[in-house]
Formats: sequence, structure tokens, C-alpha cells
Amino acid sequence: MVDNFEITELWKSLFLNITFCIRIPKHYVQTVGRSTVPGAYDRSRKSAVVRSISSNYSKALSSYFGTKTPNQEEAIGSHNAYVTALRAHGTEVTVLPELPNFPDSCFVEDTAVMVDGKAIIPNMGHPTREGEQQAVMDHMSNFAEIIRMPKGAKLDGGDIIFFDDRYLVGLSTRTNKEGAEFLSTFIKEDGYDVELISVPDTTLHLTTVCSSPREGTVIAAEGHLKESQISRFAEEIIWIPNNESYASNTIGYSNDRLIVAGGFPKTKNILQNEGFRLMSVDMEPIMQADGSLTCLSVFTS
Repeated sequence: MVDNFEITELWKSLFLNITFCIRIPKHYVQTVGRSTVPGAYDRSRKSAVVRSISSNYSKALSSYFGTKTPNQEEAIGSHNAYVTALRAHGTEVTVLPELPNFPDSCFVEDTAVMVDGKAIIPNMGHPTREGEQQAVMDHMSNFAEIIRMPKGAKLDGGDIIFFDDRYLVGLSTRTNKEGAEFLSTFIKEDGYDVELISVPDTTLHLTTVCSSPREGTVIAAEGHLKESQISRFAEEIIWIPNNESYASNTIGYSNDRLIVAGGFPKTKNILQNEGFRLMSVDMEPIMQADGSLTCLSVFTS
């Protein structure tokens, strides 16, 4: 006959074994008193702002992925599919009108970074894009405090990734040290850490070759970032083949749901084997202007 002491010890042993087998994400311990960061933690991505394709999209900048002149009509088709994909995942999407004087203005991610109810408005990393911010400020002033970056500091939102309990900030040809430091001040005030990452000149932005689809995980393209740059904070790195680098930019939602660029079979196979449920969007017309999935939106809550 088993006495009460033995039963108690048995349950205690089972509890300890179960407890140590469960990985408790760091952010569950560290989020008390912090605001919710769009895209971080639960990756619910409740709302987003996007902008329609410019009527002068054919003049958009293209130095990395583009192989032909960007086509507005084709890009509109991809953009519509993109908005549909966001809404299918539960995101409320606000579509701002096109800006004919700014060919790259559909890449609204670069124009604002959300931190604790504040919209940090940068000085754009490329001179032809300076001026896109005003229309974004006009909209975001309805729900966020607007903070303008000082002269001399420059930053593109495409160099920022929300990763669990911190922001990853890329130092690139579009984001300088002054811009990164200015943004970091507001991030740290809100209780988050900052990881500065040097972005090689083989790519445009940090998000061009890197994304975080779920807690503890980074998807990265081979041949750009070094493992040592990522492993110091990520628990898992999923490497994407260099010839499919473009597909490393993804949009992650809760429960391992993931929006990916279509047309990259190796990446699709890798991510499905990692347990992700994928929705693909044809991004080829957007790629011709060096744009990726995350470039097309700012998640505001």
C-alpha cells in the first residue's frame, strides 16, 4: 500500500520534471509595467498603416533586388494581395492615399517607429525620400505623440526589428549612429533593451535579410549577418539559403502563422518543417523596387 508521503513525493517529482521541460519565454518575466510593443511578444498585430503605390512608382529606387523598371500596375496587384493577407490574419488596415511626388512612399515602414504610444519620425536615409514623413505625421498625430528626430541623425524604419524584450537596430547606409542613439533613448526609457547590429553593404536594411517570426527565433539569410551577431540574443536561428535571401523577410503572427513572399520553394520547405503555417504573397513587383513584406506597413498596435 502506498502511503501519503510517497504520493506527495511522487507528485512533487512530476511537477519539477514538467516545470523544467517547459521553456518560459523571457518576456513573460520582464513585461510588468511596460507598454505593448507592436509586433513583439504576442505578435497580435492588431492594426497597421499602409500607403497606396505611387503613380510614379517606376522611378522608385532600386539597387539590390531589382532586375527591371518597377511597374505600378503590377505593384498595385501585389499591394492589394498584401493588404488582404494582413486582414486575413486579423489586422485592421488603414490605407493612406498615394503620394505622386514620392515614388518610394509605399514603403511606409521607413517613415515611423512606434515606441510606447510615440511615433518617432526619422530623417530619411536617402535624400529623395525626405518629405514622405509629413503625410505620415498628419495621420499618426490622431493617435500617437509625434517625436521628430534632430538634424544630423538619420534612420529608416527598415533597420528596426522588434524582438521579444528588445529592439534590434541596424546600422546601415540608411541609419547612422546618431539616429540609432536617438531612437534608443526612447526605447530604453520604456524599459526595453537595444541591440545594435552592423548591416553589411550587401543589403539595404536589417529587415531585408532578417526577421523574427516567433519568440526567441530569428530568420536570417545566409551570406549577410554573422551567426555571432544573432546568437547572443536569439535562442533559435533559421538560416535561409543565400539565393533566396529575399524570403528571409517575413511577418509573424501568434500561433506560428507566417506571411511570406511567394516563389521561394527552399524557404517554404524550411519554414514548414519548422512548424509554421504559411500564407504567401506574390511580392515580385515590390521586390523590383527593393521592397519587402515589412516595408509596406507600420504596425501601430
